[in-house]
Amino acid sequence: MKNVKVKRRLRSFLIWTLWVLLVQFVLINISAALYAHKLTHLQDPTPEILTNKPVSRNIFSKTWRLFAGPVFYRQPLKDTPGFSFTSLQWKTESKKNINAWYAKPESEAKGTVILFHGLTSNKGQVLDEAAAFRAWGYNVLLTDTRSHGNSTGDVTTIGYKESEEVKLAYDHIHSTGEKKIILWGASMGAVAVMKAITDYQLQPTGIIIEMPFLSLQSHLKGRARSLGFPSQPFGFFTTFWIGVENGFNGFGFKTARYAKNIHCPVLEQYGEKDEAVLKNEVETVFEAIPSADKKLVLYENAVHESFLRKDPVTWKKEVETFLEKLK
Repeated sequence: MKNVKVKRRLRSFLIWTLWVLLVQFVLINISAALYAHKLTHLQDPTPEILTNKPVSRNIFSKTWRLFAGPVFYRQPLKDTPGFSFTSLQWKTESKKNINAWYAKPESEAKGTVILFHGLTSNKGQVLDEAAAFRAWGYNVLLTDTRSHGNSTGDVTTIGYKESEEVKLAYDHIHSTGEKKIILWGASMGAVAVMKAITDYQLQPTGIIIEMPFLSLQSHLKGRARSLGFPSQPFGFFTTFWIGVENGFNGFGFKTARYAKNIHCPVLEQYGEKDEAVLKNEVETVFEAIPSADKKLVLYENAVHESFLRKDPVTWKKEVETFLEKLK
């Protein structure tokens, strides 16, 4: 009789444990799905955000924010070039308008550099880099990816579908007869550049990639670290839901796989204090590149930021040396 009672209690305990695990599994998936939606659907900044005014939240709203994830805002386009430029526009296959700025140098151009910004950023955030390339005698083309800056669209795929914007910009410059095309990208922009070379067999003269993340899942792990969350299972489930919500395999979104198709000269750069992208990520991407002409430059005191603004002497030396080697 005693054994029967013990077995019943054990069975009851196991059933309750399974129910608890099931509920936790469901809640984790709901939370990940909500976070995935918010991260890929950037919002226009509110007046409180623009003025850094604290938003009052009670305990219920704070709890919901922790469960559903924060709202992600696209940065407003505040700056315009201090040099003469022309606005250009293309359409993606899904009819999104892609906006860009094109400018020529004061002297005869040595080639064209096409620049791509990071997540939540815009072409105005890479004006310093564009001005440097222009000062070295290059045409520059600064592109807003979908749902950023002046481009239309409600969804960003963090570099996956943004490879189409790279192709559109590249094709436009190539159609002008330009033979020397250099692609520059930071973070999401760097990944989009590498994916576009694989997706569309682009043949740039060279590429400059700064702080590329290793995969969608590693990018999400980095975001979890910044929020104080465990990187797993957050990274796994959010990767799954971003893919489901946007029609692609999130686990197949791997930068090292795209790197294997890059045979042109490459300059890769990374800030050693970057907590969003880890050093082993950029090293793995670098090692996967089969190009015989490649270099990895590390910025000892830089985080996930503009290396030109952080360390202009090193950035200008490395980038100018890279450009001078291109034929």
